[in-house]
Amino acid sequence: MITENRANNSNNKLLGFDVKSLTPNRRATNVLKGIFAVLPLTLALPVDALQVKVTPTNPKLGDTLSVEINLDHQENGTNPTVASGKNTYPAFEIAPNRYRAFVPTTPLEKAGTRPLRVAGDGQVQNLAVNVLNRKFPIQRITLPPGKAGVDATEYELKRVAAFKALQTPQKYWNGVFLKPNAGRMSTNYGVRRYYNGTFAKDYYHRGLDYAGAAGSPVIAPAAGRVALVGRVSQGFRVHGNVVGIDHGQGVISIFMHLSRINVKEGDFVKAGQLIGAVGSTGAATGPHLHWGLYVNGQSVDPTPWRTKVVN
Repeated sequence: MITENRANNSNNKLLGFDVKSLTPNRRATNVLKGIFAVLPLTLALPVDALQVKVTPTNPKLGDTLSVEINLDHQENGTNPTVASGKNTYPAFEIAPNRYRAFVPTTPLEKAGTRPLRVAGDGQVQNLAVNVLNRKFPIQRITLPPGKAGVDATEYELKRVAAFKALQTPQKYWNGVFLKPNAGRMSTNYGVRRYYNGTFAKDYYHRGLDYAGAAGSPVIAPAAGRVALVGRVSQGFRVHGNVVGIDHGQGVISIFMHLSRINVKEGDFVKAGQLIGAVGSTGAATGPHLHWGLYVNGQSVDPTPWRTKVVN
């Protein structure tokens, strides 16, 4: 009886009022009021477990869009994806229930609204990111009659294309990227060109050039695995002696025109480690280092990676 009375007393005070003091009608009315007073708290909880953040907040052509995706849980075991136009980019896990995909932008694209479709955990979010215009330097080059450019070999093109397509799930880099050579920058990213008065629509300078002295050291700007080593003797007529580093998650660096190579394919290098020396091999008119940074197969501006940490 003591237990029963305690239970009854507890029920009589359900939802914060004394049921004994109420008539049957008032009891029913107040119970319903109490139930509906609780419901809004449940309905106010977020029903969308897919949270998305895009940085930088004001991107411009040549920038890398970082799309971070937070999931409350992951049921189907597959990573989220981010689609932009006809391209779909993988998102890699960077923390528990947290993923990140990179979307490259280039000088060949038009500024304006860029739709992004983020899919994960059975949900989809459609976003619109405004990519600002950017003025790239223009060079006008006059070639003498009959002057033929250097053509890349088929072997060279296949090796480089396979390297640029890498999307290793592991993330190797940490912190800002280092300057790979101490020389001054001689050519910026994104330079457009006219050849003999005709605009080269598909051309832009895909990287940064450093006017380092011949033989000066070239270092790895960030940690990664050496995934490409090519030499002029193997048919690398345009790139010259070249080293490619896979930084992971679709981010790779390529270093061209080297006079010396200090690493081999498969080596893991740390940020600041010597990988070669400046030269003028391949399609180069003089000693310099060309550093290209590619994200998911597209050449992006390395400068933001040198000034801001991308985790």
